[in-house]
Amino acid sequence: MNLLLSISNAGEWIYNFIYLTIILLNIIFIILIISENRNPVKTIAWLSVLTLLPIVGFVFYLFFGRDQRSQRMISRRSKRKLERLVNNSISVSDSNIPNFKDATQQLIILGNKLTRAFVTINNKIDIFTCGKDKYYILFNDIKNAKSFIHLQYYIIENDNLGNELKRVLIQKASEGVEVRVLYDDVGCWNLREKDFFDSMISAGIDAKPFFKVTFPQLANKLNYRNHRKVAIIDGTIGYVGGMNVADRYVTGDKWGEWRDTHIRIEGEAVKELQAIFMVDWNFTTKELLSDSSYFPKTENFSNGATIQLLTSGPLDEHKSIFLMFSKIISNAKERVFIQTPYFLPNSAAINALKIAALSGVDVRIMIPYHSDSKLLQKASNSYITEMLKSNVKIYFYNKGFLHAKTILVDDEITSIGSTNFDSRSFEQNFEINAFIYDKEFNSRYAAIFMQDLKECRRVSIKSWNRRSIFSKIAESVARLFSPIL
Repeated sequence: MNLLLSISNAGEWIYNFIYLTIILLNIIFIILIISENRNPVKTIAWLSVLTLLPIVGFVFYLFFGRDQRSQRMISRRSKRKLERLVNNSISVSDSNIPNFKDATQQLIILGNKLTRAFVTINNKIDIFTCGKDKYYILFNDIKNAKSFIHLQYYIIENDNLGNELKRVLIQKASEGVEVRVLYDDVGCWNLREKDFFDSMISAGIDAKPFFKVTFPQLANKLNYRNHRKVAIIDGTIGYVGGMNVADRYVTGDKWGEWRDTHIRIEGEAVKELQAIFMVDWNFTTKELLSDSSYFPKTENFSNGATIQLLTSGPLDEHKSIFLMFSKIISNAKERVFIQTPYFLPNSAAINALKIAALSGVDVRIMIPYHSDSKLLQKASNSYITEMLKSNVKIYFYNKGFLHAKTILVDDEITSIGSTNFDSRSFEQNFEINAFIYDKEFNSRYAAIFMQDLKECRRVSIKSWNRRSIFSKIAESVARLFSPIL
């Protein structure tokens, strides 16, 4: 009996010790959160979780709340070296940049100030809105590669498409072509117990996981994912957009097609895309690919598009892509067309959209009716009423899952890339978007957007208000987590 009592007392003592330790750590975290001067909404959200749910909040903050901005992607010296390589290999200058509207010129200046992003002219752009077309052309480009292939994807699945990609890459490696693959460690977790990447490495392919999540750094890295989808072939062809490597991007999902947007670029913008890949490669491997052969002479396409490639991530001082989005929405005079799979805007984005719409700008937001995440869909739906009351037009895409991440503004600016219109993409993911300053391309994508509208249902305030009380409550609860989702 005494032994059982002693064990019981010891167990109670251990429990109290652990509980008090977590409470103490929560207090420390609360002090750290306040001292970081974050967005007040996000700060309050974290303080609420840590206060109301101490143990859950502690674990949640440990994995998803810590600030990593003190870490560098690349040293200043290496960054300057890459910038010189790009600058010496492109022909653009202030004197031959097209004569854009003042708002566009301001955006170009902002992009350069934020990330030192070069602007390149006379690029050729092909648009893909379905995975079948994109991967058919990409695989042909890979098969025709002569020097090197650089790929970076958030998700690569061990399915038909993923294995076809592996097969063509192994073939090119056997021909002496340099092949490098960056994949997100969490995005490709389902491949960990398979020999998918091991067989590629054995064939001479340099495949590396970005931000590899291991103990004891698990809590530091789990929340920050590389969401970019990039391909560079021989330094003359580049791809950027929203498509990962998985069968669903080609064959669709159970509720319909997988509607996405990706672009293929030829021209000097590919050199900037190459430098971006090199920064991520250096961050992952500590190897700086600085040979000038990675920046070959590219074809100049007469009257082609002007492109500026921007990246953003949790290690950056500024939320670069979000600031660019805010600028183009605020400057809009006629129209703002947005496609996004997840609509979880922060307060600044909400205000920018409301101001534009209430000022007479035609603001249209297209989101999927069926989502791959019920929680994110509920949270997205919670913003619809506020948007509708501010004259923002909301459209549900019904044909399948809309995964495109695009913004089209007025008649001169289009942005296509990996960035969702949500806080995670704005602040926590490593993202990339092409900002395209070209009236002809803007017109082409506007036609695509209008065609997509034929597969949509416009949401009216009257019909939306008829949702059940249970749906409204679920959406409101999900919204509470939107700043940290």
